[in-house]
Amino acid sequence: MVIADRLKQLRELKHLSQGDIEKSTGLLRCYLSRVENGHTVPSIETLEKLARALNVPMYQIFYDGEKPPALKAPTEKGWDDHGARIATCLRKIPGAGRCCSGARMESLRSSRSRATTCHCG
Repeated sequence: MVIADRLKQLRELKHLSQGDIEKSTGLLRCYLSRVENGHTVPSIETLEKLARALNVPMYQIFYDGEKPPALKAPTEKGWDDHGARIATCLRKIPGAGRCCSGARMESLRSSRSRATTCHCG
C-alpha cells in the first residue's frame, strides 16, 4: 500500500480533517494534501508527527494489519543464512580478520582461485 493512501485512510478512519491534523502537528493543510495525493514524500520526522496526530504506532502507516508483521529471527549480525555462511567462510581464511582491506581482498582473490564452491555449511 502506498503511504499516501494509508495516511488518508487512517485520517478518515479517525474522522479527522486535514485541518485537525494541521492543528495538532503544525504541518500546513496544503502540505498534508500534497502528501495524501502522492505529490510529496514525507520525511521520517514528518511521519512520526503524523503517527502521533493519528494516535497510531508508526508501523501502521506502512502496514494495514492489526499487529506488526512477524519478523524472522535474526541470524549472525542480522544476515540471512547465505550471508552468514559466507561470513563463516571468510573467517576461515588465514589472517583475513587481522589485515587491512586491501590485503583481505587479495586473500579473497587467492582463495577464490583455489576453490570455486563454498563447502563450509
